[in-house]
Amino acid sequence: MDTADKTGEKSAMQKQKDWLSDYQLDLRVSEQGLVASIGDGIAWVSGLPTAALDDVLRFEDGSQAVVFALTKKHIGAVLTHQTEHLTAGSVAHHTGKLLSIPVGKALLGRVIDPLGKPMDGKPAPRCHARQQLDVLSPPLRDRDFVNQPLLTGNKIIDSIVPIGKGQRQLIVGDRGVGRSALAIDAVVNQRDKQVYCIYVLIGQKRSTVVNLIQLLKENHAMEYTTVVVAEASALSGLKYLAPFAGAAIAESWMYQGHDTLIVYDELSTHAQTYRELSLLLRRPPGREAYPGDIFYLHSRLLERSTHLSSKLGGGSMTALPIVETHEGNIASYIPTNLISITDGQIYLDAKLFASGFRPAIDITRSVSRIGGKAQHPRIKQEAGRMKLDYLQFLELEVFTRFGSRLEASMQKKIQRGQVLRELLKQDRLDPLPENFQLAWLIAFNEGLFDELAISNIENTMNALLNFVKQQNLGVDLDRQSWTKHLNSWFVSTKAG
Repeated sequence: MDTADKTGEKSAMQKQKDWLSDYQLDLRVSEQGLVASIGDGIAWVSGLPTAALDDVLRFEDGSQAVVFALTKKHIGAVLTHQTEHLTAGSVAHHTGKLLSIPVGKALLGRVIDPLGKPMDGKPAPRCHARQQLDVLSPPLRDRDFVNQPLLTGNKIIDSIVPIGKGQRQLIVGDRGVGRSALAIDAVVNQRDKQVYCIYVLIGQKRSTVVNLIQLLKENHAMEYTTVVVAEASALSGLKYLAPFAGAAIAESWMYQGHDTLIVYDELSTHAQTYRELSLLLRRPPGREAYPGDIFYLHSRLLERSTHLSSKLGGGSMTALPIVETHEGNIASYIPTNLISITDGQIYLDAKLFASGFRPAIDITRSVSRIGGKAQHPRIKQEAGRMKLDYLQFLELEVFTRFGSRLEASMQKKIQRGQVLRELLKQDRLDPLPENFQLAWLIAFNEGLFDELAISNIENTMNALLNFVKQQNLGVDLDRQSWTKHLNSWFVSTKAG
């Protein structure tokens, strides 16, 4: 058993002993309310004068709800568990508690709902600590700068749009362009990197949930991953709570000094669920019928991701929220809100996806505002040169559409750019190590790929990956030595 779990078990036992020793027979007064009406996952309750927002209510049939709205006559509560016996006239009790979830290493490899109940057919995880779902984010004095890279194994991200531990990097694009695939690849690449992962599925179909779990198992990623699921058929209250439950689990590990990665798939559905609940509770609608506090909802969630100071253990919580656009409209309401909250975005373009460029990351519209500070300086230097070449190629490629004749130097740049575009392609579930990222960047900047036919690039890259693994070349090796090794390998490859 983990040391933290043992400490939590001792603490729970001590609390139970203290409670028993302080127990006294005395008159107790408790509040009791009645359900006035119920429907669409909302219960209106009369009575309970001391109930506050976010308090948990329990009903006589075993149902549970969270106070979401307070009016003069009734309390609006969002159901998180509902039985078929809950009807108007049912008795409601005020627990005086806030929602919390069991936390601990026992959750690794498990599939749970936002209340911590198992969904994988196994016994409930033995957790000896609980964490509140919705808490304040760490204050500035408890935070440190993002200074360590979180490697995803993707060539484009790790070189051009780097992510640091504690960063919030948005994944944005239309449906079906590989947003979730990119996040899953990032989770798979954390194997043997001592990073705990939490994957939150919000309003997804059961088939999608099953496919995700199967992928993680096949790639041995469930060993360090917890999956929090609120299916499409689940109560709206559970879909609303899902990302906060995932954040609570990650936060508990972060405060124990661990590095964590959390994926919110997806926050567009979360925003729609919040809009639905708000309208049912008769809150005044704002833009696109979303409530006025929709920005605050996501900001208070994502602000919990950070890199803690060394005094608090130096743990980190990196967030990869996913948001959907329609027909590439990145300027719509929810995406622009999230772009302004996060530290950068990875934009996936439907046209690039249709053309066969995978992953379909649009480099011109993707940015990482703070990830470069955590990137290895050698990779950062080489990636800067490569990115400049690629952006120049994209500008020059426009002129080729008009059929105009180009100078030899321009034609060479276009050919070089076409080679680079092929180099940037990458298959799913094929993460690449950091030293290989540096190897191919140096090789490209030195012009070693320029004479290769595009049809031979994939085989050459696979052979280069095997060479780097065999030679065990590290990223801290000086550039001159890297160039010498790569030149000799390319010469021997051509000779062979």
